[in-house]
Amino acid sequence: MTGLRAAGSALRAAASLRRRSLVLVLVVVTLGLLGTGLAVAALRRADENRAVQALEEQTHVVAKTVSAEIRRYASTLDDLAAAAGAQARLEASEFAAITAEVDRERFPGATGVSLIIPATTAQIPQLQAYWRARGASGLVLNPVPGADSHLFVVLLRSLDGATVSIGRDLAPAGAAVDALNLSRRTGRTTVSRAYVFLRDEDLPPEQRQLSIIAATPVYSSSSAAADRDLFRGWMVLGVRGGDFLRESIGVVARNAVAVTLHDTSRAGEQTVLARWEPPDAVVGDIGPRTVAIDAPQRVWQLSVSATNHLLPGPPLHLEALTWLAGGIITVLLAVLTAAVTSSRDRALLRVDEATAALRDDITRREQVEEQLRRREEELVGFAGVIAHDLRGPLARISAYTDFLREEAAPGLDSEHREFLERVRGGTTRMQLLLDDLLDYATADNGSLRISRVDLGAVVADIIAERTGAPAEQVPHIAVGPLPVVDGDPTLLRQVLDNMIGNALKYTGPGQIPHLEITAQERGESWRVEVSDRGIGIPAGERDKIFAAFTRAGTSLGYEGTGLGLAIVQRIVERHGGHVGVDGNDHGGSVFWVTLPAVGSAPGALSPAALAV
Repeated sequence: MTGLRAAGSALRAAASLRRRSLVLVLVVVTLGLLGTGLAVAALRRADENRAVQALEEQTHVVAKTVSAEIRRYASTLDDLAAAAGAQARLEASEFAAITAEVDRERFPGATGVSLIIPATTAQIPQLQAYWRARGASGLVLNPVPGADSHLFVVLLRSLDGATVSIGRDLAPAGAAVDALNLSRRTGRTTVSRAYVFLRDEDLPPEQRQLSIIAATPVYSSSSAAADRDLFRGWMVLGVRGGDFLRESIGVVARNAVAVTLHDTSRAGEQTVLARWEPPDAVVGDIGPRTVAIDAPQRVWQLSVSATNHLLPGPPLHLEALTWLAGGIITVLLAVLTAAVTSSRDRALLRVDEATAALRDDITRREQVEEQLRRREEELVGFAGVIAHDLRGPLARISAYTDFLREEAAPGLDSEHREFLERVRGGTTRMQLLLDDLLDYATADNGSLRISRVDLGAVVADIIAERTGAPAEQVPHIAVGPLPVVDGDPTLLRQVLDNMIGNALKYTGPGQIPHLEITAQERGESWRVEVSDRGIGIPAGERDKIFAAFTRAGTSLGYEGTGLGLAIVQRIVERHGGHVGVDGNDHGGSVFWVTLPAVGSAPGALSPAALAV
């Protein structure tokens, strides 16, 4: 009986221990799954916070870019109006000189800059004869029938490549007429309401864009002018809204956000001026951000929405790994708890250590992502400063320097003319430095526009541009057969132009540069070489010259920024190639780059794509 009771007690104790072990296992499993779920939830919340912050940062960058462009357009228009008013007798040639530095590259979306003159029907013959006598020989004024007041375009510099005849009457364009009248009444630059340009009304509906004009009144300010202090007309800059956003915002925002620009000048009304919609779909989880933009005598509102490119969604693979890691840890803890109850403390310590390691991994990941975002923001800000805040003022300095050299230099003494030439030389060197800095900052950003590139044609064009003669007529330059590769035409031209330009520039004083440009096929890539007989590079410095702002000791005394070869290296590496330099047995150096053969470059065109 005693043995039976002992056996029963042992069974009950064993059952109790099994129940306790089962409870502990269930508790461990529950806590493990709960901890893993909390870690996944924390990852998701962190991703949501980063998404909101990324959209805020993009909105700030876009708003800053739009505001800077608008201020620059208005400032340039004021300068043009002041220059036109300063002429004792404004003629077509002077208008062309004043607007010579205005081009599409510096003014995204701009269609043209023009001089507009008001007139009544009775004044048309006299006005037409007046401007024909001042260089607008082909001017034919075309008044709108039935109207007595007209607004004629008498001088024009087209910026979009379209052939537009002068003499058009803008009287039917109500938005333009309102802006011109307001500008004259206030004496300030004014932006019009959005409307379709008269010359665009004949386009198919899908090709029309809402556009605006910016107008500034021109008053005579020359003491030698017969019409001193009188109103001469308006200096007007036309801008297509869609082109403006695509060419200015598309550079800094790329495919990360969609942008809509509204005109909110009238209370309770919003008129869409322009939209920038990249290929990536807009994400609806996070609402758009809106920012007010001050335009000359208008109130605009910028709406910025995130796309899948900016917010690709939570990293599902990381969540799966987190669940997997949590599940494995939970199973191990459950097995250890059931097998060795006495080791509970050690098992809990291992859980704590594993959880701490997981938190450390999450923290390190967030720190790395934050650092990457700061670097990207610094690069975008740097490119924005170079493109908008420095190049615009420098262009105006260059334009006025050239104007002074043409108009005022004959009246200056030799010392003052030398000062003027120094200003012009410094401006040119600064422009070169800014261009190199911008190329270096953006060489590894943006999308590659891959197409078939004939390197032979590119090299021939570069040689003709740099020497002023076709390659076959330049005896000291030998060009062998060059391949066709897949790559970005603009960037590959920049690579070859830099290599050929260096070979021509770094030649000893009084020596004729000798170049040999060849290519060799090596497996799935081409090795393109540019050999010269110039000043050469010491063997100990060849591995260093591709670093930014680094120049060989033999190049002292030659102009340069030390960025050209660094830009070459970035572009070639983006195409999956390599770059290097060797010594030339005949003296000088052999610079070489490797480029993937057709069909093997990143994003290379397929035969099917080329057939389309």
